[in-house]
Amino acid sequence: MKLNQITVPSLDLAVAVPFYQKLGLKIIVNAQPHYARFVCPDGDSTFSLSKVEELPSGHGIHVYFECDPLDAQVEALKAKEISFDLDPTDQPWNWREAV
Repeated sequence: MKLNQITVPSLDLAVAVPFYQKLGLKIIVNAQPHYARFVCPDGDSTFSLSKVEELPSGHGIHVYFECDPLDAQVEALKAKEISFDLDPTDQPWNWREAV
């Protein structure tokens, strides 16, 4: 079994689509303002956005993208004006993460 696609809700695809493109995802379906689908730069997994009027409540959705080397990728994204809540940090669960 392999993961095909994750779809997450978005209030505004006009804002969300350019953000994910800056991360390096390539748009393969552009049905804005209601839907957009991207292919990840490595492998064949896809990621999509679906317009909603209201975001789900509760713990929410957490999507983790993996890249190597993390520190260099974070610096490249900062140069594209992507901000981070947490710079690359070694976590006690043996992962290095940026948020």
